[in-house]
This record gives sequence, structure tokens and C-alpha cells, in this order.
Amino acid sequence: MTSWLEASRVYLNRRIAAMIFLGFASGLPFGVLADPLTAWLTDAGVTKTSIGLFALVSLPFALKFLWAPLIDHVPLPLLTRGLGRRRGWVLLIQILLTAAIIGLGMTDPAADLWRTAFLSVIVAFLAASQDIALDAYRVEILAEDQLAAGSANWTFGWRIAQVGGAALGLIFADIFPWSAVFTGLALLMAVGIIAILVNPEPEYSGAAELEREAEKFLERSGHLPHGLAHAGAWIYGAIVAPFVEFVIARRGWLAILLLILLYKFGDAVLTVMKIPFFLEIGFSKTEIAGVTKFFGFGAIIFGGFLGGALLAKTGIMRGLLISGVLMGASNLIFIAQALAGDSLPMLTLTIAVENVTTGIGTVAFVAYLSSLCNVAYTATQFALLTSFMAFSRTLMSSGAGWLADRVDWISFFALTTVAAVPGILLLIWMMRRYGAEPVAVVR
Repeated sequence: MTSWLEASRVYLNRRIAAMIFLGFASGLPFGVLADPLTAWLTDAGVTKTSIGLFALVSLPFALKFLWAPLIDHVPLPLLTRGLGRRRGWVLLIQILLTAAIIGLGMTDPAADLWRTAFLSVIVAFLAASQDIALDAYRVEILAEDQLAAGSANWTFGWRIAQVGGAALGLIFADIFPWSAVFTGLALLMAVGIIAILVNPEPEYSGAAELEREAEKFLERSGHLPHGLAHAGAWIYGAIVAPFVEFVIARRGWLAILLLILLYKFGDAVLTVMKIPFFLEIGFSKTEIAGVTKFFGFGAIIFGGFLGGALLAKTGIMRGLLISGVLMGASNLIFIAQALAGDSLPMLTLTIAVENVTTGIGTVAFVAYLSSLCNVAYTATQFALLTSFMAFSRTLMSSGAGWLADRVDWISFFALTTVAAVPGILLLIWMMRRYGAEPVAVVR
């Protein structure tokens, strides 16, 4: 018990505590673009087909690796000199994001739906850009043994903003016009702005490495015109080098990418069909919302803090393995739910088990991804890794409905448990081959 208390003391660190507020800033745009936007479009009489197409506004989150090198390496006039590379970018994006959310609220979807859609895409683009800068800041400001606790706090702040922002938007929409609601949500970005201003700039050790890569390129490109050669050198150092470094500097880089695809595969397949399952066995939407949103929120936050303490005690790789086994096994609780039917006490237990293990696994996985990044290319490499994670969550789990149509629920949830096994076996193989450290560096 004492060792667990000692592991939990890491949360008292100032930099780790700051992750709550920065996570809040990251999660708020998700809350804005979810329930409030959908409810606003419904109030405006927008068709269900058009509302469904608004899901495409989140595309920038899957493509953010394309412009991550710019945020990673391009200095900003005045801001970079005054605040530093990371904080300068974060502050600029947060100010623009605040203005974009206010601007979104000033549109009229009933009169000009395309303008609302355009501003929604701008908000999503800026939110994805903020994530690039903030993810890099988190990785660079925290020591390796602080990554798990920092990820737990980040998840806590993110969930508060995402769930709380959406709930506040819906509640106040019954009292105030939508323009005032979106303005109020936008002003909550002040939480992140203050947090980035009062916290320090991380030390940057990537300039020398970037210069070395550029010099190598220039040596090979002496036949090119001066301007073209220097432009090519910057592109090589900022865009090509992060990907090359990831491949050549890590043993088993293909296994790492495969693990990112497979680690939460079973969980992703289950999540797609969770709500249809609850509705089919007889729960009302109100019952589902009450248990999954309110009780489930507390459970996933508790799981996040538990995951942070677990990784502080076991290390990232062992904690990742324990979390993977727990997440896979937790899918079996849905078989018990299928047998129990529309039992609210059983639903509460099911959501508790699933959300606690998901919280643990999410913290472990984010800490693992963070540990893989070279600080010279943090933003670019983390954006690439999270894009791989998004691929697993979306495209690879898109066949879940097809599977559920062809088997009964008990078989479906048994198969989601089986879907978690390849990722666990791959992780065990990697630990045996490359050791218990997150990154096996080529020497």
C-alpha cells in the first residue's frame, strides 16, 4: 500500500499538475464540435444527412502530421523570441482558436450552411494544430518517469473539457442564443492560455540535429542553385529527417507501428457497437446516458489515475502489457451483460469495468507513444504515431457492424476479446526481443 502511495505522489509535481489545464484546452474544441454543434444544426432545421456529413470536419485530426513539421521547426516573429518555440506556437494557435469558435457561433446554419461548415473546419484545423504543439510540449517538458502521470492528468483535463463543455453548451442553449453559447465556450480557452503563460518553455535540443541533417543534404546537393539547395535542406531536415530518424534509430520500428495498430484494436471494435448493443437488449437512451456519461466519466478518470500510478510502479512496457491484458479481458464483462439483459446494476458494473480498464490503457498507450519521440522532432513524430492510432480506431474497426450482423452478441464480444490477443502477443515478443525499455535504439 505504501509503495502505491509513493507512486501516486508524482501527481503533486507542478509540471504534472499543469497537464490538467493544458489537457482541458485540448479537449474543449472536441466538446464544441460534438453535441453543441449537432444540437445547433438540428435547431436550425438542417437535414440529418447534412448533419451526418459534418463528421468530416474532424478530418484535420487524421491529417495533422502533414503540417506538424512546420509547427516543429518554424520560428514565429516576436512570439518565439519572447515565449520560446513551443509556447509561442501554442499561444498563437489558442488565440486564433478562441476567435474561430466565436466566429463559428456568429454564423447562421439555416441561412448559410456552407459558412458554418467552413468555420467548423477552421476550428478543427486549429484544434488539431493545437494538439500538435501541446503534445510536443507535454513530451518535452516531462521527464520519462513523469510521462504516465502527466498523461493521466492530461486525460482528466481533456475529459472535463470535452464532456463538460458539451454539457454546458446544451444547458445554456436553453437560456441564451447559440452565438452567446459559443462565445462562452470560446472564452474557456483562457484556461489553456493562462496555463501556457505561467509554465516554462522546455529545453530544445533539436536545433543541432536539424542543422546536421541540413548540412548533410547540402553536401550531397552542391550541383543545385544556392536558394533551391537551402530550401531543400530545410525540407529534408524538418520533414524527411523525422521519418528517417524514426526508422533507422529504432530496432523493430515495423513492430512498433504494428503494435500501435493492434494494441487497442479489440477495444475499438467493441466501442463501435456498444450503444447499439445496449439499445437492443432493452435499455432506454436516458438509462444509457445516465450510466455511461455520468458514472462512466468518473470511472474512466479513476482508471486514468490508476494507470499513471501503475506505470510509475512498473515502468512503461510492463504497465503497457498489464493494461493490454486488462482491456482485452474486460470485453468479457459484456457477455455477462448480454446474459443479464436490461439489468441496470449489471450495466453499472459493465461500464465501471470497461471504463476503468480503458482509462488505464489509454494512459499507458499515450505514455508509450510519448516515449518513442526524439525531442528533435517531437511534434512531427507524435503526430505521425497518433495518426496510426486513429487509423486503427476508425478504418480497422469499421467492419464491426458487419460482424455484429452475422453473429449473436455473446459471440461478438468473445471475438472482440480475441481481437485484443495479437497486440498482446506482439508486445510480449517485442519485450523479449528488445528488452523492457520503450525504445530499443540502434547502436
